[in-house]
Amino acid sequence: MGPHPAVAAIRLAVRRVLHDILAEQSPAHDTRRTPARGAARPCAPDAERVPAPGTRRSPAAPARAPHDQDRASSRPRPDEDAPRAPLVLVACSGGADSMALASALAFEAPKLGIRAGGITVDHGLQPGSDLRADEVVLRLTELGLSPAESIAVTVGRDGGPEAAARDARYAALDSAAERHGATAILLGHTRDDQAETVLLGLARGSGIRSLSGMAAVSGADGRYRRPFLHLDRQTARKACMVQSLPVWDDPHNADPAYTRSRLRHEGLPALEKALGKGVVEALARTAQLSRDDADALDAWASQAEASVRDAAGLLECAKLYALPPAVRRRILRRAAIEAGAPAGSLFARHIEEIDRLITGWRGQGAINLPGKVVAQRQGGRLVIRQG
Repeated sequence: MGPHPAVAAIRLAVRRVLHDILAEQSPAHDTRRTPARGAARPCAPDAERVPAPGTRRSPAAPARAPHDQDRASSRPRPDEDAPRAPLVLVACSGGADSMALASALAFEAPKLGIRAGGITVDHGLQPGSDLRADEVVLRLTELGLSPAESIAVTVGRDGGPEAAARDARYAALDSAAERHGATAILLGHTRDDQAETVLLGLARGSGIRSLSGMAAVSGADGRYRRPFLHLDRQTARKACMVQSLPVWDDPHNADPAYTRSRLRHEGLPALEKALGKGVVEALARTAQLSRDDADALDAWASQAEASVRDAAGLLECAKLYALPPAVRRRILRRAAIEAGAPAGSLFARHIEEIDRLITGWRGQGAINLPGKVVAQRQGGRLVIRQG
């Protein structure tokens, strides 16, 4: 008898992502040395590695006799020059989504010759958060993940509590990936999280890119992977329950002080009551369709940008005017960011004001943008620079 359907679903989702990672790695490695399915994990280097905080050591191997060491040193080691297997980390808070993801990674990675580890981030926002993080490290270690460690961060205030915590978390994960040489980090975002992200983007009115939600692959060199975007939250929770995996429900997720929490417990249920079941699936589908459209428009804008610049590299207003608005505004946004405007502070209203210098020119003055950037029209050219 096979595993429970929920367990089978999460394992399949992770297996697909791991296959993608191996396929992306293969051009850089000799395929003859790729570990076969079911192969043992490659041995670690001889030099002793100091474990990261919270990581349990594996029992030390018995020392060899001196004559064994001499004999071994005289023989060529077949795997001496072989590249190490890729390391994939899971970001785990201890909640149902990330614990289900950690368990699936621990099950699937060894079969593909992939090393698997886990990271939990201690935001320090609740009493006893350090003890909670230590418990998560213990659970990750019990699953067989190594390295398994907790990283404490200091959460700032920029952008509000949710954004500041997110920024601190990703900075810690990026640092861990660099330190351990990880190929990818798996995140436990589900279809429900995607639906919430789409609604938050809709409320901001920031355009189609906001409606595209979270990408299945994101970050530098595709570092972050989200295997569960097509699975609902209940599937992950059920997988934990049938495997007897203890989970922790973060009280912040039920705190109405947080926008996403209100949306989760009040907004989405109200929508489903008014519109019927299937709202979450429809919103997740909207995210994918919006992402496809946004990617196509971004590519179009990238190709068109060179054609609207003069020999000095300045944007020509007449040529910009001839472009479709969606393409033109993408070029304007990119130009503002390149001039020093922070992407996170550049909103749709800013781009609309710049756009009016092209489409509604009546001699208006310069426009002040975030990051002390100024946009103005001069002699039929659009100049965007530091003020």
